[in-house]
Amino acid sequence: MESENVHDFETTMDTFDHPRYEIIPTGDVWDGDEEVRQYFEATRAAFPDQRNELIALHHADAGVIVEFDLKGTHEGPLRGIPATGKEFSCRTVAFFLFEEDRLVCERVYFDAATILSQLGLVQPAPSLQGDS
Repeated sequence: MESENVHDFETTMDTFDHPRYEIIPTGDVWDGDEEVRQYFEATRAAFPDQRNELIALHHADAGVIVEFDLKGTHEGPLRGIPATGKEFSCRTVAFFLFEEDRLVCERVYFDAATILSQLGLVQPAPSLQGDS
């Protein structure tokens, strides 16, 4: 994940036997070298300073589960939405899935509404804890 923070995508790509990113909140699947490179291009065009801050790392039988804060500043177009110049921070979980000893998929979960509200694109969700 550190290689993504410094935009060393060659190192990131080299960790995969077959690169595949599944972004669950948007339903996007980037499968194969060319598509995953397109993912990096698109996300870093919108968020040039996108980065991950590790919170916890957990090992499982068929993978590694990583909890992190995903952060960035919206400085370029995002799916046709012009840049807002606003920053976001969103707790995120990624599953790094393996077949034997080969990394074959990164499956990412986050709350898209959190990011969109911090960018000023949707109203924040009301608190269930009241107005405190």
